[in-house]
Amino acid sequence: MFESEVQLRVRYAETDQMGYVYHGNYGAYYEVARTEVFRKLGIHYKEMEATGTMMPVLELKSKYIRPAKYDDLLTIRLLLKHKPHGSRIKFEYEVYNQEETLLNIGETTLVFVDMKTGKPTAVPALIHQKLDAYFVNEA
Repeated sequence: MFESEVQLRVRYAETDQMGYVYHGNYGAYYEVARTEVFRKLGIHYKEMEATGTMMPVLELKSKYIRPAKYDDLLTIRLLLKHKPHGSRIKFEYEVYNQEETLLNIGETTLVFVDMKTGKPTAVPALIHQKLDAYFVNEA
């Protein structure tokens, strides 16, 4: 299993009239976590796209447990519980506030797609190179 986290502070513009983070922002928070965690690993979306592979979201799930509020310092924990396989990668997320209260859980499944054909393609070698060591006990 691979696990990492990023932090971000809730901006006023991300809240609704009730003072809670608008639910639609969680997908963006998940994206920040994916992008930054990949960057830490030496995987850059921009470079992957330059080689002809993109990663559109196939599925997004989000469960709201408690509200996040303006100026909260959020910790977004990203988990890869299973080695990427075929043409897909599934990320799971846990979002905590500064008191370490669990606010939200979610998951996204992304598909590696050949930009020329628009068809799914195998997980790129670079992804395996950077992540496989975390899944040595997984067949």
